[in-house]
Amino acid sequence: MLDPTAAAAKPADEKIRCDACPVMCYIKPGMTGACDRYANHAGELVRVDPHVVLDRTLAQGGTVVPFNRGADWDGKILNAPETFVTAIGAGTTYPDYKPAPFIVSSQVDGVDMVTVVTEGIFSYCGVKVKIDTDRFLGPEQATVRAAGEAVGHVTTSEYGSQMLSLGGVHHLTGGGKKEGRITCEALLDLCNGKAVELTIDGGATVIVQAGKAPIVNGVVEERMRVGCGSATIGMFAKQWKDKTDEVVVVDDHITGVLSEHQAGKLLDVRETGIRMKGRRSTPGRYFQVAEPGTGWGGTNISDPLAIIGPFDPKTAWPGLRLFFISTTGEHSAYFELDAALQPVETPMPDDLRASTERVMENCEPALCTVLFMAGAGGSLRAGVTENPVRLTRSVKDALTYVTAGGAPVYVYPGGGITYMVDVTRLPENAFGYVPTPALVAPIEFTLRLSDYEALGGHMSEVRPVESIRPTDQVRPVAPMSDNPWPLADNPWPLAPHTAKRSHG
Repeated sequence: MLDPTAAAAKPADEKIRCDACPVMCYIKPGMTGACDRYANHAGELVRVDPHVVLDRTLAQGGTVVPFNRGADWDGKILNAPETFVTAIGAGTTYPDYKPAPFIVSSQVDGVDMVTVVTEGIFSYCGVKVKIDTDRFLGPEQATVRAAGEAVGHVTTSEYGSQMLSLGGVHHLTGGGKKEGRITCEALLDLCNGKAVELTIDGGATVIVQAGKAPIVNGVVEERMRVGCGSATIGMFAKQWKDKTDEVVVVDDHITGVLSEHQAGKLLDVRETGIRMKGRRSTPGRYFQVAEPGTGWGGTNISDPLAIIGPFDPKTAWPGLRLFFISTTGEHSAYFELDAALQPVETPMPDDLRASTERVMENCEPALCTVLFMAGAGGSLRAGVTENPVRLTRSVKDALTYVTAGGAPVYVYPGGGITYMVDVTRLPENAFGYVPTPALVAPIEFTLRLSDYEALGGHMSEVRPVESIRPTDQVRPVAPMSDNPWPLADNPWPLAPHTAKRSHG
């Protein structure tokens, strides 16, 4: 589609200069710029990919009909509030003194609304990756690499998940040219739902893809742990009480022991004389029973007996039944003590095998979650208003609702507009790039028309949603069923004003 910021057309056989980003490419006829988003078509600067709008009638099995039956077509392609104009394919505000490419008005239950649409060029951006696995991926702060280049680091592990922080301005612009290019490519692929292979210094190789199971050292993860070892004891103690005498739930963080655990005490589980290695925390909870790894419960062990010492002969007895299980149920083993109180592996009873399957059943599927995070800076905000701080205040006061490709975002407290969004909630291929390097991501600001005027918005640029015509190469897509509808399903548009500050 014709870019709204394009310069006047040039002769068809001449190069034209694109001003959609700081690279300022000279584009030959029939060729695209470095970003593959803009092209020279017969001397005109055109957008290669279409502008995406969300159409709720498609979600209901309808079709987009660009005419009215029984009357001449009036130029309307879609009708609000069934239509939400996203920033995907809309263009940018660069150079930054320009208003946003689309400032679109619509009416919601009699209230005049406006949505300001732009594709932000983000050098200050990255992704947070949540990887559901107990397996050790690498030590905290270890460098994460793509194609051999540093693109991020390992951060704190959370409950049943390993976390990576990738990208950021220092990797995009602060390293070498190759580091910036590889970082940009990795972020773009992750945000657009493609698989990316990452290696971690001193750790594992992992293939990450949003919404898919992680692949760690070539092994596909199937499930996320049901809980730490102590929590697993608490959940299943009653089911284990009469099936075995002792249970050890192996976990890299907190290994649980049934007979010592409070759950076992309340169920009158007999003391067994078991002696655990590691550091005892509270009764039935042990830290550091082994080193981190890719074995049992995220430890480096393959033999569960490696984490126990000799049984106390004053308490233990021959025939004592000992059951080991990992926090995902992936590993389990059953032993009985012989006359010398030595554990002897024995075929697992059917009821314990069923218990193992119950633990596995309670584990959720292991997935990778990719969260795009960026700061909407002054230049982007200037496309909304000539006084950018007013937009920031409007967002903080909940007068302006922020979305990314129509998807809900989380806006961080504090200064600026720093937001985060789950990339699986955006339409496919919603992200682009420019070779500065930086990512291009959609962002929309929706608010009352009266509030937009009060914050000094570009009122002369407001146009009705009906003005978006088929000649704009609009691509209507159905909104995702899990996403709130930006123009109706959120409580803020029609709620009474509760602003803390005045925009005057």
